[in-house]
Amino acid sequence: MLALLLALSTAHATPDWTYPERSWTVSVDPLTLALGFTHLQVERVVGPHWSVYGSPHLFVFPSPLLAELQQPFRGLGAEAGVRYFFDDHAPTGCWVMARGVLAHLKTTEGADTPGLTSAGGYGSVLVGYTAILGEHLVLSGGAGAQYLRYQVDGMGVLGPAPALHTNVGWAF
Repeated sequence: MLALLLALSTAHATPDWTYPERSWTVSVDPLTLALGFTHLQVERVVGPHWSVYGSPHLFVFPSPLLAELQQPFRGLGAEAGVRYFFDDHAPTGCWVMARGVLAHLKTTEGADTPGLTSAGGYGSVLVGYTAILGEHLVLSGGAGAQYLRYQVDGMGVLGPAPALHTNVGWAF
């Protein structure tokens, strides 16, 4: 996926296409924040139909929504994604997205073996819609499927699951 992101970010636009007035967005995902994951996504339009984004990935606090998953471990990593917009109006409109997360997981105090580490992550494919309201307010939502391998010392999540995307942010 990283190779695809790099290829898209260096691709040259067709001569009759120019970057839109708002070709950058910065947003947070309130749903994943409620689940204990922190992402600050920075997105860049790279063509009339394409955008790429990157984000730090942090799993550092317990979520009241996932009490059964509140395990004594933390995750630190990165998320990257690419969106294809069906109309030539990136970063707005209907899209399909592929995203992936790679994280370093580490057990904390309270675990049977504190300090144990593992690599973890997940990959998702989603469809959704992004709107820019007024001059700058970004609202985005989508749904799809994902495969998670977010485990250390037998704790965490492994296997397929639904994937959701909710973002609110600023376009410039």
